[in-house]
Amino acid sequence: IIRDLPKPKKRIVISSKDNDAALKRELAALEADKAGRKFSLRQIREIAEVRALAAVLKSLQLLQQRGPGANPQAFFDAMRAMLFYIDEFAERQHHPKESEWLFPRVAARCAEAALAIERLDHDHEGGEAAVRELQHLLLAWELLGEARRRAFADALVRYVDFYLEHMRLEEAVVLPAALAYLQAHEWEAINRAFSTNDLLLTPGVQRDPAFDALYARIVNSAPSPIGLGG
Repeated sequence: IIRDLPKPKKRIVISSKDNDAALKRELAALEADKAGRKFSLRQIREIAEVRALAAVLKSLQLLQQRGPGANPQAFFDAMRAMLFYIDEFAERQHHPKESEWLFPRVAARCAEAALAIERLDHDHEGGEAAVRELQHLLLAWELLGEARRRAFADALVRYVDFYLEHMRLEEAVVLPAALAYLQAHEWEAINRAFSTNDLLLTPGVQRDPAFDALYARIVNSAPSPIGLGG
């Protein structure tokens, strides 16, 4: 029972008004250590997923800025593949598990984090629809020509800005609070839940062979940081 667990002697207050996320992480780690909780945020596999997603978003923007060039089929194939990745892995796997396994535990312990989590859950509710809209706008650009490029480009900028802010809020408020408040058995449950994700683009993690074609299309066509395309 949570109320029977030992409490740290001195509670460190983590505030979203403080923009020094690195300092907050270090303070939270010190507090967790005093409380007998040895788990680090780096042990949660979702962090690698977030990094992979951020790289896909950057590659999407770079590829869009370059445009179809002399090989429009390869261009639109790569763009579709990256949007499918975002939908399949972020929206259908990563976000639902955050909302089910991580967020409720943190919200129950930290009022400030609970406010941030309310916003993040709202983001999750609209995320899949936003990706669907991007997929539609990309198809319109491909089928109807250059006149539809601007609509896709503008929507992509909005989505990337939205998602980077979503990540920033998790990094600045929710994850430090999780490190400060959650117990070892809770980290173990969270890790078990996230361990079943298909980590297609996460370095060092074996992927499901069913995704080999998608992986090859992204890596061979997309620009750095996620791919090898020129």
